[in-house]
Amino acid sequence: MPFDPQIDIEFLTAESLPYHPNGLSFLAEINNGEHVAQTYYSVGGGFIEQENQQTEKNSQKELPFPINTAKDLLHWCMKTGMSVSEIVWENESSWRTESATKEGILNIWSVMKESIYLGCHTEGTLPGGLHVRRRAKDLNHRLIGDTQYKNHQQWQAAITRGGKDFRYTIDWVSCFALAVNEQNASFGRIVTAPTNGAAGVIPAVLQYFISFCENNAEDKVIQFLLTASEIGSIFKKGATISAAMGGCQAEIGVSSAMAAAALCECLGGTQRQVLMAAEIAMEHHLGLTCDPIGGLVQIPCIERNSMGAIKAITAAQLALQSAPDFAKVSLDAVIKTMWETARDMSAKYKETSDGGLAQQIPLSLSEC
Repeated sequence: MPFDPQIDIEFLTAESLPYHPNGLSFLAEINNGEHVAQTYYSVGGGFIEQENQQTEKNSQKELPFPINTAKDLLHWCMKTGMSVSEIVWENESSWRTESATKEGILNIWSVMKESIYLGCHTEGTLPGGLHVRRRAKDLNHRLIGDTQYKNHQQWQAAITRGGKDFRYTIDWVSCFALAVNEQNASFGRIVTAPTNGAAGVIPAVLQYFISFCENNAEDKVIQFLLTASEIGSIFKKGATISAAMGGCQAEIGVSSAMAAAALCECLGGTQRQVLMAAEIAMEHHLGLTCDPIGGLVQIPCIERNSMGAIKAITAAQLALQSAPDFAKVSLDAVIKTMWETARDMSAKYKETSDGGLAQQIPLSLSEC
């Protein structure tokens, strides 16, 4: 089928489809004169939806603990006495065997680990025209020196031996997050957690937990990722995880909330403290705009993952030292606020590069 991108692709930069701004319409004319048209949307997190084609809800299994809101989740936790991760584990078991769920989660962590490790050991300049120099490898070398190691396990052990000095720890968290998003920006394999542009937060916080909180057990990795996934799911149901819909609060904000909740549970937080950690993390990302320079997920996006990871750790610690019964803001309230903020936000601050830093440092298309 003949196709010339210069002729056959038309970008309607001044228009937006009503369902979602990331839309792509295919129009084809068949030899007999018949026309075929179909529209698809990229709704965030790697999910693609076809216009006018709703998910077959009837085909979904009935879950033992149906959850749409944080209130639902807390209800089941209080009724059963189970933790967030235990509730999620039971729901996941409705779709597959426990061994399959475990294998899938550990595979996700394996990819996350690989993206951290490769990002910390790869130098060069990121593609795309901004000429952004990769920093994770240099930071890794400054922190670990000439220590010899052959794989991720030995490298992690060397990191842990370095102690728990505050600046040392913070530098490593930043390094982990930078590494993942430098991999993303150079077409490396990463986990959309919850999205590509925010993929460094959860791996960085989980690697922090393993490296500095003295626990590398598989069950803790599973607990962490189960908890994080449920928080992300609640945000997706109640608001959005797409920067095109909600600005960067919907990506870095959600990933920070996911990581904060997961870390809080793994550090012994109660169910209410876990939800409080997620709320604190998002509360302090509200209104965060998406303004990538040159339309590339590089500046300020890569550094923003480091900031999101640090905020997640702080939110978890705050929740652990707090009494949730006295909290004034619930997770559901902050999700509702995030969605209302997203709808009020100008389109130029939603991944379009029409505002913010993208306009303060303008680049021509030929430069990108």
